[in-house]
Amino acid sequence: MRRNLLPVLALLCGTLFLFLGNGLQGLLLPLRGSLEGYSNGTLGLLGTSWASGFVIGCFVAPNVVRRIGHVRAFSSFLALICLNVLLTGLLVDETAWLVLRAITGFCTAGTSMIIESWLNERATSESRGTIFSFYISITLFGVVGGQLLVPLADVSTTTLFMIGGILYSIAALPTTLSKAASPQPLKRARLDLKGLFRNSPISFVGILLIGIANGAYGTLGAVFATRAGLDQGAVAAMVSITIFAGAIMQFPAGRLSDRMDRRHVLAGLSAAAALAGLAVAVIRPAGVYEIVVLVAIYGAAANSLYPIAVAHANDFASPEDFVKVSGGLLLLYGIGTIIGPSVGGPIMTWAGPHALFAVTAFAHVLIAAYAIIRSRIRARVPASEREVYTTGPSTTGTLSTPQSVSLDPRAKHESRRDNNE
Repeated sequence: MRRNLLPVLALLCGTLFLFLGNGLQGLLLPLRGSLEGYSNGTLGLLGTSWASGFVIGCFVAPNVVRRIGHVRAFSSFLALICLNVLLTGLLVDETAWLVLRAITGFCTAGTSMIIESWLNERATSESRGTIFSFYISITLFGVVGGQLLVPLADVSTTTLFMIGGILYSIAALPTTLSKAASPQPLKRARLDLKGLFRNSPISFVGILLIGIANGAYGTLGAVFATRAGLDQGAVAAMVSITIFAGAIMQFPAGRLSDRMDRRHVLAGLSAAAALAGLAVAVIRPAGVYEIVVLVAIYGAAANSLYPIAVAHANDFASPEDFVKVSGGLLLLYGIGTIIGPSVGGPIMTWAGPHALFAVTAFAHVLIAAYAIIRSRIRARVPASEREVYTTGPSTTGTLSTPQSVSLDPRAKHESRRDNNE
């Protein structure tokens, strides 16, 4: 393991600081925005703006990297992110924040694609699984670690914005100082919507709805907690427990989906997420303990859905199409995260903060219902012919780029084919 990780250790350290900054900024902005009196609709648009920039970046950023190279592009993207987080602390204005978040989302797509392609090029067939697992773990601990930095300072000051700038600056050092050769040019993401739907309708529809639910909660969860009366530390704990609960649930959910129809597992987990969400929306618990418990149940179920839906799509796809299918589903997930906050914000304004979970519950009910319907229309793939479940790059609930799919050990068939062309 040590031999496999040493060639990419510096890059993984830089990745950790990048996601620490992402986690910090993702929680800090809705908290500061709520303090400034921004409406739920505006706060939802912050998430929509970031996700829109991210999805656009998945298509445009590769051209930037081809033109100026990996190292200069990576440094430029991180410099812009660092500049944006500092300007966000100085320019406390709704319009300025929306523009800055879109730019940050675009640059985050660029930095993530560069890191993922760099790791993929350094990975061998023997080390790919180890590197992939560490990459997923680093994104998890980075996002959660960044969120847990929020209670260390007052959100009404510029301190946390400055800390974010420091984290992004440190993230640039490993690749900037590295003497290693740059990776091969980034590949364009290929999105075949008709082909994805024909391959697996439930994965297509399910991933889009999962993106809507996760996007709404990921952007507005902190707003809900603030409006519900939780203090700064409790908000950070609530948002972090959602990710941790989902990470813990990955293994048992995956094992179960390997043994039975994945659509039934999708339906069961979606129903559990819907019930937990409806409990928050209807009961409207006031105590911190009750809220955290219900949100933990919600996170365990909701954050386990994505990799199961991807595994189901790959059950019906040929091995050489793994990268195309999984990359396309990632972009569908990104589109969902654009829709979710845009819908969730106005509904929270109209019906109160707890209505956020009515939005997520509606999406999860649709997933459960459609999964059951599809299980009666199409026979499941025999267990001996199924793709083995593996946690995916969106396990943490954050967006990932199609480049991350190449890190997955299951992408080796595509890699070999590309190398032979």
